[in-house]
Amino acid sequence: MGRDVPAISVSQQDRLAYREKVCCCLDVFARMLRESRFDTEPRQVGLEIELHMVDEAGRPSMKNGEVLGEIADPIWASELGQFNLEINVPPQPLAGGALTRLERLVRASLDHAGDRARRTGSQLVLVGILPTLRESDVGEHAMSPNPRYRLLNEEIFAARGEEMRISIEGPERLLTSIDTITPEAACTSVQFHLQVSPDTFASYWNAAQAVAGVQVAVGANSPFLFGRELWRETRLTLFEQATDTRPDQLKQQGARPRVWFGERWIGSVFDLFEENLRYFPALLPLLEDEDPVAALDRGQVPELAELTLHNGTIYRWNRPVYAVTDGLPHLRVENRVLPAGPTVADIMANAAFYYGLVRALAEADRPVWQQMSFAAAADNLAAGARHGIDARLYWPGLGQIPVTELVLRRLLPLAFDGLELWGVDGDDAKRLLGIIEQRCLSGRTGATWQTETAHALSRRGADRHEALRLMTLGYIERMRTNEPVHAWPPM
Repeated sequence: MGRDVPAISVSQQDRLAYREKVCCCLDVFARMLRESRFDTEPRQVGLEIELHMVDEAGRPSMKNGEVLGEIADPIWASELGQFNLEINVPPQPLAGGALTRLERLVRASLDHAGDRARRTGSQLVLVGILPTLRESDVGEHAMSPNPRYRLLNEEIFAARGEEMRISIEGPERLLTSIDTITPEAACTSVQFHLQVSPDTFASYWNAAQAVAGVQVAVGANSPFLFGRELWRETRLTLFEQATDTRPDQLKQQGARPRVWFGERWIGSVFDLFEENLRYFPALLPLLEDEDPVAALDRGQVPELAELTLHNGTIYRWNRPVYAVTDGLPHLRVENRVLPAGPTVADIMANAAFYYGLVRALAEADRPVWQQMSFAAAADNLAAGARHGIDARLYWPGLGQIPVTELVLRRLLPLAFDGLELWGVDGDDAKRLLGIIEQRCLSGRTGATWQTETAHALSRRGADRHEALRLMTLGYIERMRTNEPVHAWPPM
């Protein structure tokens, strides 16, 4: 979905031709799997981070085009909202001191981008949902001027045939209707990429699904939306609702949502791409000239552009990725459940926890997905998003248990073991997983710091919007220190 698309209209003939081309790509993909055409070594990791931009007062800054011009670095790109940016960190092997190197690279890039952004009166913020965002900030006027976003917006609403209703209930309640996908821009995330072989893909994807609820619970950082306190990780339910192409009738009939956790453990990466074709009509039916069958017959590596574009409009929380790099095809698991922030150190701690945990679980003698139902994993994700660090989750052999106890007793030791298998430097593993440990011991995440601070400011006399504005400015100040959020002082 990341590539630009032209400003066009879409006909029924276009849709039919596109579906036939996706079928052809799927057949070629199956043949590539049978013939072992994929790069399997080295297994690399990659990182994408989405950010918000605010002005000097802490309110949304609609200047991503201007800021990108100042940054002038190809690893930076626009996102859906004019108040969003994204950084794409080049992939690298995970062994040795890779996590520290990644942390230094991201911090240097953010420092450079932040300096350039300030020339436009803007500041960068690593947060899941910008606390100062109001409904008036996410109309169609806030959409980045890229034809792909306009086309996606038109196609989603054409499929739905009516306005979307956003309904979220937590400590407070939000009920509103929208006529654009721009509220999706309120959600900024971190995406962890992990290159794996076709033979091990299913194990790593299943492991990532099994731990998604834990990740969200200990990494929650999105408690406010449009001035209301909702879920600890409101981003998940907002994203699900803001991109839902189903009218109520199709929901009742069991049609799958575009933002999807899934419904079963898998046996092969092919299962996911086949589900994409079976369950989801195209949103961006754009055809390329490549004949994938002819390309493969010539000994070339097909791009499978239609298959990958279609996959990019189905927002699985753990998404399969097919890509070609330096003439070699490879597969990745793209983990999409976590919010941005609060600091680069927190992001890298989340990365260490995820990469270590999925390695240990994927290579366990008795896989965790053989010991728990898929529905239990889905329930864990919902509970982690709603309750954050206070969630109780299910885990085999332990039953329903506080997530902090689950992480401290069972999952942190597994994550250490997994990082050792990756060859990660022991001091790096200890430092970064120590941040996760301290979050669990203190009960402090980005979400808890935000809510506690906003409540404290309100008790001192600030109304809700002023409390959120002041809290956001204090958040930015602490974010820049790179001290993990569990150690942040109160305001």
